[in-house]
Amino acid sequence: MRSAILSRKTRETDITAKVSLDGTGVSAVRTGVGFFDHMLDQIARHSLVDIELDAKGDLHIDQHHTVEDAGIVLGQAFRQALGDMRGITRYADVLLPMDETLTRVALDISGRPFLVFRTTFHHAKIGEFDTDLVREFFQAFTMHAGVTLHVETLYGLNDHHIAESCFKGLARALGAAIAIDPRQKDRIPSTKGSLAG
Repeated sequence: MRSAILSRKTRETDITAKVSLDGTGVSAVRTGVGFFDHMLDQIARHSLVDIELDAKGDLHIDQHHTVEDAGIVLGQAFRQALGDMRGITRYADVLLPMDETLTRVALDISGRPFLVFRTTFHHAKIGEFDTDLVREFFQAFTMHAGVTLHVETLYGLNDHHIAESCFKGLARALGAAIAIDPRQKDRIPSTKGSLAG
């Protein structure tokens, strides 16, 4: 099984994450930030990766540390679960519609972390959730998963739909990129012979 469990504790957060890449999309997420929990549930459900994540953060200050650090730990867990990345499809992209919104996501499990995030929100908050934390999560996840990720919302009006299309797009691209290609199940999909960065 391609799986990993990681913990990270700082003065700001205490987070444990477990992922199983060959799962069925089951999630058990508890961060204390309702909208963020909903978005992480979307990643699990639409990537078919089982995700357990328990985060305790300094929410009396704000949501920033909890969301960013969850991205760090989740990214590290994905990277560890992928191992040497032998047999993975590696590249994937998706156009993700959600009502009036359309978001494009392209992903390369490259070992070279890089994020391009071209998504604009119309308001500072979705309920109690700061919309600028969407990018913070994607940045943290990208850097610690070691992936190249491009996210671009082509159009959209509703901020909830915009955010959710980004998370669902990531999920669908992740699910496709981590899938084992039976034609190269014993090879690392790189002419270098390594995806370590």
